[in-house]
Amino acid sequence: MKLSRLPLPLVFLLISILPGLAPAQLFVAHRGASHDAPENTLAAFRLAWKQGADAIEGDFHLTSDKQIVCIHDKDTERVCPTKPVLKVAESDLATLQNLEVGSWKGRQFSSEKIPTLSDVLATVPEGKKIFVEIKCGPEILPVLEKELAASNLEPEQIVIICFKSAVIQQVRESMPQYKANWLTSYKLKGSEDDPSWTPTQDEVLATLARTQATGLGSQGHEDVVTEEFVAAMVDAGFEFHAWTIDDPNQAVQLKSFGTSSLTTNRPEFLRQQLADPKLAAPKPTTESPRELLVK
Repeated sequence: MKLSRLPLPLVFLLISILPGLAPAQLFVAHRGASHDAPENTLAAFRLAWKQGADAIEGDFHLTSDKQIVCIHDKDTERVCPTKPVLKVAESDLATLQNLEVGSWKGRQFSSEKIPTLSDVLATVPEGKKIFVEIKCGPEILPVLEKELAASNLEPEQIVIICFKSAVIQQVRESMPQYKANWLTSYKLKGSEDDPSWTPTQDEVLATLARTQATGLGSQGHEDVVTEEFVAAMVDAGFEFHAWTIDDPNQAVQLKSFGTSSLTTNRPEFLRQQLADPKLAAPKPTTESPRELLVK
C-alpha cells in the first residue's frame, strides 16, 4: 500500500491506529542536536545519539593541510569569538583546533573544538547513519574517500549530500557504494497571486538523473513539497529528504507523503511529539516568502 496515494485524512488515521503501515523514516539531527548544543561539535553529535536520533548530519570543509573538519561556514566568525576570523581553506588543522567553538551556545560548552571528520565518524553507533554534507568543492573527494574507507562504518551507514550537482555526480562515479543526495533550495518567482518556484520539478528530476543521485534533499515547504511532488520523486526511483523540520504538524504531513528522512534541530522533541496519536493535521499557512531559508 502506498500511503502517498491515499487521502490525507485517511493517512493520519492509519498512522495513528496502524503504525506499521507508516513509511519508514529517519530522524536526522541537523548539525547534531543543535537546538541544545553548539552545532557541528562532538557535544552536539553525542547528545543527538542520547536523544534517539537515527542519524546525524554534519558540514565538512577541507583545510589547507588536506584535513577534513566539521564546520558549516567558510570561516570561523559565526561560531568562534576569537579574532581574527580564520578562513577554513586557508588554515591548517592545528590552527583551527586552537579555537573554541562552543561558548556562544553556553559556558558549559567552552571546551568544544572544531572536530575532524574522523572524530565525528567515531561517534556513530552500530546501526545508525551519518549524512556528510560537503560544503566545499570536489577537491575534498580524494581525502573523503580514504577517510570513509578507513572508518569502522559500513557503506550503508553513510550518505553524502551536497548542493553542488557536479560534486554529487563525481561522488557517484568514484564512490558508488555510498548513497549521494543532491540538495537544492527553492525560490519563489512571479507574484503571490501567480506563484511559481525554481527549480521546477522537471529540472530537479533531470538533475537527479544526470548526476545519478540517489535522492533529493530540500526544504519541506508545503507550497512545493506536496503529496504529488514526493510521489513523483519516488516513482522516478529517488528518495526524498526534508530539512529543517522542527514543527510536529509539518513532520506528520511529510511523513504521510513517504519522506525518507526529516532533518531536525530537535530529534528527541520531534520523535516524542510524533508518538502522540492526538497530534493534529497541519494547518495551511498564509505565509508566502520571496525566498526560502537556505540550509
